[in-house]
Amino acid sequence: MSLAKELDPQDISSNVIFPLSDLYSDEPPLETELHLRQIILLFKCLEWLWRDRNDFYTAGNLTIYYSPHQRKSEDFRGPDFFVVLGTERKTRKSWVVWEEDGKYPNVIVEILSPKTADTDKGLKKQIYQDTFRTPDYFWFDPVTLEFAGFHLVDGEYQPLEANEQGHLWSQQLGLYLGVHNGVVRFFTPQGHLVPTPEETAEHETQRAERLAAKLRELNIDPDSI
Repeated sequence: MSLAKELDPQDISSNVIFPLSDLYSDEPPLETELHLRQIILLFKCLEWLWRDRNDFYTAGNLTIYYSPHQRKSEDFRGPDFFVVLGTERKTRKSWVVWEEDGKYPNVIVEILSPKTADTDKGLKKQIYQDTFRTPDYFWFDPVTLEFAGFHLVDGEYQPLEANEQGHLWSQQLGLYLGVHNGVVRFFTPQGHLVPTPEETAEHETQRAERLAAKLRELNIDPDSI
């Protein structure tokens, strides 16, 4: 199967017999705690930001099956983090393209390591460009803090240019991605950090404490309000 061959439902002949759709993810354990924490952070922030939306799916280290032949060498991949837009928000055992209206990820982020960097920058990049046709692809090294992003233009990945803050724009998400305190975070179009649920709760607690302190300065009992 050519890397440029996409699984297009319109091109599937009627005599193709697909494997069972009840496929479990088949990804190896994450290499380091840094990888795990980075994936959880991206997942948590996006789910919290889009908590009122039901038209997307996001996951990490989950197998994407895209061929009826299922050869590990080229026919299924497990991005470290990915987002699919225009789909139902529900839990899944894996992402099976032919069971998802032929949808591939709109955004992929790979977390580099000495063991995987060459593949992430080479083979996987080619697959995401030619087969998945994923519009936005990013990679990040949690040790060296190397961060790069690409957008698909006329079928080929073109490097994204950073803004003044060093952030890269994701057209698909409508968000910036950038390195903040040693990890990749999401930022709004206005440049504001997208918080985690815990950060939001902490901010609200601090705001309430400041308000209570101000009321006490005015000799007003906060509990009376």
